[in-house]
Amino acid sequence: MHQLNYHHLRYFHAIVREGTLTRAAERLNVSQSALSIQLKKLEESLECALFDRQHKTLSLTEEGRMVLNYAETIFKTGEEMLATLQNRSGRYRNVLRVGAVSTLSKNFQMSFLREALDDNELEVIIHSSSTRELYGQLRAHTLDLVLSNSPVPRDNERLLRSQLVDDQAVSLIGHRHHKKRRAFRFPEDLRDTPMVLPSKESSIRTRFDLIMEKAGIAPLIAAEADDMAMLRLIARETDVIALVPPVVVQDELKSGELVELYQIPDIHETFYAVTVQRRYPNPYLKKLLKET
Repeated sequence: MHQLNYHHLRYFHAIVREGTLTRAAERLNVSQSALSIQLKKLEESLECALFDRQHKTLSLTEEGRMVLNYAETIFKTGEEMLATLQNRSGRYRNVLRVGAVSTLSKNFQMSFLREALDDNELEVIIHSSSTRELYGQLRAHTLDLVLSNSPVPRDNERLLRSQLVDDQAVSLIGHRHHKKRRAFRFPEDLRDTPMVLPSKESSIRTRFDLIMEKAGIAPLIAAEADDMAMLRLIARETDVIALVPPVVVQDELKSGELVELYQIPDIHETFYAVTVQRRYPNPYLKKLLKET
């Protein structure tokens, strides 16, 4: 392996940051062909491919992901040195890139990531999107972890791994006056009580519908939403009863603005951490996922 050329490393870093050779060449004020040659020289010196050239889009190999992490460490350390010399505040921190399914409870995300967020030596970058997009980014090594409420489908199990990180009960949540009238009767009271439910794509909704069908009850559905934040808002701002895990409305339950009317024993919300198989995983993942 040859001595590292840091100019080549800077070019590689710019290509990844800009997303294409064309944009990186424009930012660096060099020709695209020259940039391509410099990238090839870097790969030859490192004796590994940094990009997967089987795809039309630029996709990092696992070695490319590792080199990018080192490159960011090198350049951030240089920035810290300059900041220190110029009496400015500057401090290098490790980076953890987390993807979260956009419909996932924000309270759960905060609870799960609190230790990481409190770590002064770590920068946490959170990106919300669809499951499909997040899994694609995970396979491309631009994310370290994806948080989801469902495990990896079988057709993705070869590369991706699901770990159950939490399993929470699901309850009927509403304003206090629902409880003051009399004890809530489940499932009888759902015949004439307006409800807001997760969408039919949700596993919570599937199990709830099955319980209602077995009980011979058609609930009074006022609204449906596929976003836990919207379910929380509707429960707080209207007089309907929401079917959600208590963690979604934990602040409102603490303040007494909302109350738990009934915990449904046969329904649980599961939370998964999804990772990709790597030879060089982010070292913070082991701590975050409590692996041994």
